[in-house]
Amino acid sequence: MASRYHEVYARWKADPDGFWAEAAEAIDWSRRWDKVFDGDQGVYGRWFTGAECNTCWNAVDRHVEGGRADQLALIYDSPITGAQAKYTYAELKAEVEALAAVLREQGVDKGDRVIIYMPMVPQAVFAMLACARLGAVHSVVFGGFAAKELATRIDDSTPKLIISASCGIEPGRIVPYKPLLDGAIALSRHKPERCVILQREQFSCDLIEGRDVDYAEAVDAAKTAGTAVPCVPVAATDPLYILYTSGTTGQPKGVVRDNGGHMVALKWSMENEYGVKPGEVFWAASDVGWVVGHSYIVYAPLLHGCTTVLFEGKPVGTPDAGTFWRVISEHGVVALFTAPTAFRAIKGQDIEGVFVKKYDLSKFRTLFLAGERADPETIKWAEQKLERPVIDHWWQTETGYPISQNPVGLGQLPVKYGSPAVAMPGYDVQVLDDAGHPVARGTLGNVVIKLPLPPGCFPTLWQAEERFRQAYLEEFPGYYKTADAGYIDDDGYLFIMARTDDIINVAGHRLSTGGMEEVLAEHPDVAECAVIGIADAMKGQIPCGFVVLNAGIERDHGEIEKEIVALVRERIGPVAAFKMVVTIKRLPKTRSGKILRGTMQKIADHEEWKMPATIDDPAILDEITTALRQRSAAV
Repeated sequence: MASRYHEVYARWKADPDGFWAEAAEAIDWSRRWDKVFDGDQGVYGRWFTGAECNTCWNAVDRHVEGGRADQLALIYDSPITGAQAKYTYAELKAEVEALAAVLREQGVDKGDRVIIYMPMVPQAVFAMLACARLGAVHSVVFGGFAAKELATRIDDSTPKLIISASCGIEPGRIVPYKPLLDGAIALSRHKPERCVILQREQFSCDLIEGRDVDYAEAVDAAKTAGTAVPCVPVAATDPLYILYTSGTTGQPKGVVRDNGGHMVALKWSMENEYGVKPGEVFWAASDVGWVVGHSYIVYAPLLHGCTTVLFEGKPVGTPDAGTFWRVISEHGVVALFTAPTAFRAIKGQDIEGVFVKKYDLSKFRTLFLAGERADPETIKWAEQKLERPVIDHWWQTETGYPISQNPVGLGQLPVKYGSPAVAMPGYDVQVLDDAGHPVARGTLGNVVIKLPLPPGCFPTLWQAEERFRQAYLEEFPGYYKTADAGYIDDDGYLFIMARTDDIINVAGHRLSTGGMEEVLAEHPDVAECAVIGIADAMKGQIPCGFVVLNAGIERDHGEIEKEIVALVRERIGPVAAFKMVVTIKRLPKTRSGKILRGTMQKIADHEEWKMPATIDDPAILDEITTALRQRSAAV
């Protein structure tokens, strides 16, 4: 169908208040707003001021009352444990209400903070919604975070209560959570009053008398008693959650999300951007500890009346590179949202796409990629093997939903490889030079968003408004600094090339590591890659490429590395000064799939570095260090 994108974007730009007021009609309000946007409130203004609402009501109760009581709301699929569970909207409401009763009995009230330190189990979703039901503010901390990292988040958010589990389960190992939780509480200055602990059958833990509450026992008691817990109305501008940005060092940055604007934006995005209708099955293969999990595992699909999938597994190894296709086939998924890293891993294990052919994907319509830059070769591979549209899109923890996307629901635009397409309604995306002046189309610069940010984006950092101004608003007055570098072409398509920290300066030339990574990924033997800039006395910096080869490659690594150097010289030219390629077994990544380029650069430059809190497997950094040492010795 012809795309309505340009018409809809123009309508938003002409009348932002009218556009979002219309979108807000899809949400139930206990009190309507005085103003759609009030520029005098908050740091840069607030959305739907004067309104009252409840996010749990909109995500759960209204569907039960509106005819979806018996529709599946949540499917839990854990190839790691072999467990599955399914909950209708009525069953979801019963679980959430019972847990809300437990929290209320433990003294949790409107405005109180609750930390959720959980693995990928249904109870993590129940916990988020139970907090929302009470008007409490949840802060999900990725399960398995080190005690010190958890302690900093306890001290910053000062929770009344923590909800946790006895353990998390990774392929081949159990991660006990309770010692980490107890260690964090011992380290923190703030002491939560209670901890509610879910005992998992794979590993149980001892509970501390007087502090720890057994999740299952307490919830069962609330169900038996039939305790009713109505949804508590909160201001649209009240916080729904605090989410600490990944990879923080020192004092973490707590991104605040409000209730009203968040619901309006996410509900609108499901049909208009993702092209998914109420009643359909949507799967975001992420973790509830990250923003994708908050927005597109929990809130957006449920606000829209969809069935959402909660997956406790990995794209490969649980048990093989076909696990994504098995989940899609078994549960009738119409759209999958995951990180490009996941697809690079699948491609590396199954480059011929043998597993794709083993499953019935007839209901599956669209693949969405975000979280890391989606290189064109990965997108082309996925398009070819799946024979479905593959949509790259770009957004951030701070925004909560896509800034730039090819909007399937409004009618797909032509694909340009390497671009997450165009700015979504609500976002006026521009590119500025370092002095804050607009640059010509096609010129690399700082990607910024003209204020105000749309509904659903963060209005501030938790108890840190001055830090919010300094980190995001001061460098380019009147704009939000994304800290990404890129350009906009003549058709209005945005190209995100790297974080501004990843733009390297080679003998005075500003070069994008993302552009070089695109070239590396074109080599047929390369499964994954990363390019960093390392210090050089002559040129300031020179690029170094790290490559992970496809499974089963037996060719000489030195020959492959020479071919990659020649490829970069051909595509980008001698200006890149690209001469160094290091073959490694795997790339260091966060648990959400982001490559830890900054840490790799510090190792290469022999600088001091700190173990990233979010790293998936610390041993990989030893492998990087060894590979670099061997390369230096061979030169």
